[in-house]
Amino acid sequence: MSTLRVATYNTRDFLDDRRAAARVIRAIDPDVLCLQEVPRRLFAARRVAAFARLCDMTWAGHHRGSGGTTIFTSSRVEVVESRHFRLRVALAQRTRGFAVTRVALPGREPLVVASVHLSLKAQERTRHMQQILAAVGTRETIVCGDLNEQSDGAAWKLLATPLRLISPGAPTFPAKAPRRLLDVIFAAPSVTALPHNDIRLDPDDVVAASDHRPVWVDIRTDPDPANPVI
Repeated sequence: MSTLRVATYNTRDFLDDRRAAARVIRAIDPDVLCLQEVPRRLFAARRVAAFARLCDMTWAGHHRGSGGTTIFTSSRVEVVESRHFRLRVALAQRTRGFAVTRVALPGREPLVVASVHLSLKAQERTRHMQQILAAVGTRETIVCGDLNEQSDGAAWKLLATPLRLISPGAPTFPAKAPRRLLDVIFAAPSVTALPHNDIRLDPDDVVAASDHRPVWVDIRTDPDPANPVI
């Protein structure tokens, strides 16, 4: 049985210790890493590319307009497509968007992985989630990121209708003493998550790296007889 490790991490615009963040990511060793709050403005592409190298991962680039969302991949996966999308926001509000990568899998459809970072405004979160789901679909799909709300939120419930939560239910924010579950991974029913592999991360690095904790899941990539792709 083959597996793919998918992770998500809000890195707070590299305002904290990005080398600690890179050590955390290398310890997790994901195949696909969804990022939120990477630099978006001055010298942003150069800074994100340098961070990908620190993480020993590959970055497709061209994340302008994606609201600070992007996706890194490891050399172990074959990327079919990588795109970044803009979401409309009110004037003078933080830019929002999402990133999408399609990963080739043996014997089945490519896996669509999206990195999202929803708004601080509830109505905008719901509207953006509707647009994201319409764009990425709900078949062989994984949606990762910082929803900025918990399971009682409308956007969360909208996402949980076609997809299901496959990441652990432990709080992720703030990193030092987590109280809220904001960072999550949802997947289509056809995606089989394996039992959670608890990786020991340096607690000092986790707190120094960001105000969010990372989240990861392992999924099986060979066809699952219990969930056939039709």
